[in-house]
Amino acid sequence: MSDNDAEPGSYVEAGEFKRDTNYITTRITADGRDGYPVEAGRYRLVAARACPWANRTLIVRRLLGLEDAISLGLCGPTHDKRSWTFDLDPGGVDPVLGYERLQQAYFARVPDYPRGITVPAIVDVPTKAVVTNDYPRITLDFSTEWTAFHRDGAPDLYPEDRRDEIDEVAELIFRDVNNGVYRCGFAGSQEAYERAYDRLFARLDWLEDRLRGQRYLVGDTITEADVRLFTTLARFDAVYHGHFKCNRQKLSEFDALWAYARDLFHTPGFGDTTDFVQIKQHYYVVHTDINPTKIVPAGPDLSNWWEPHHREQLGGRPFGDGTPPGPPRPAEQVRAEHGLPPRAG
Repeated sequence: MSDNDAEPGSYVEAGEFKRDTNYITTRITADGRDGYPVEAGRYRLVAARACPWANRTLIVRRLLGLEDAISLGLCGPTHDKRSWTFDLDPGGVDPVLGYERLQQAYFARVPDYPRGITVPAIVDVPTKAVVTNDYPRITLDFSTEWTAFHRDGAPDLYPEDRRDEIDEVAELIFRDVNNGVYRCGFAGSQEAYERAYDRLFARLDWLEDRLRGQRYLVGDTITEADVRLFTTLARFDAVYHGHFKCNRQKLSEFDALWAYARDLFHTPGFGDTTDFVQIKQHYYVVHTDINPTKIVPAGPDLSNWWEPHHREQLGGRPFGDGTPPGPPRPAEQVRAEHGLPPRAG
């Protein structure tokens, strides 16, 4: 790798941060209408525990029990301006794809692919080419197109009678919270930062009010909307509060929203896919235009995630008529030293 290849990317833009939302929108469907039919063992999900958008796919794959149907490749927490890399694997090579860089799978689909090399991405193993990196659609298709391979007791994360409300809530969360923290952190002017900051905390206040009287965002079970909010909340105190200047208050200084986040964290599939060490390494090392020293802070103390949440008093059925997933597979467990200390008691 040349020195130029190892250069970090640039994230702060003049004025307001605008996310490129043009993705490879090919879908993997039960009927194979885009040329990629649902087929167990054919596809590999490439993700990174550090990334909130990729963390969604790890949660949904596990909740639905798709581990046997869709294999998993994990990139390391840091990357350069070219690509995410497989530096967690022996020799820095993905054992299934034989690639050092996720970029190679993108180029196998679109030579000299001009946009960002993003996770999550689903790769067609026979051709070693990316099928899609359309992360909002990936998790919805896991729920709706891969039903033949769901585990017994898999929850319905996208129930038909709630889809309009789930979509509406998820869009507000994306605009003001999921992407809102980035609009704060990557703002190139004081005015752009303050606008994003105000919208972020106005939406968090709205969520606080919504969650005071109901356990989950939509209905009385966990849905896609909860998955989408959780991955931002999990990173809030560890990264966004300081690194992205989202510092009106910490998540842990909310009442209902903090209890809600802990409720999900204690639920199989959520906390056990969360790697706080990789999360902090990613943001503080990669974003050198915000943190040029690349120093990763030692804090904050995150053991408060294990505090009782008492949200069960609101009722609700986390998995609806289904059941929780079993323990993570040994090869897919978050390293013990990267999670939190064991729950007291």
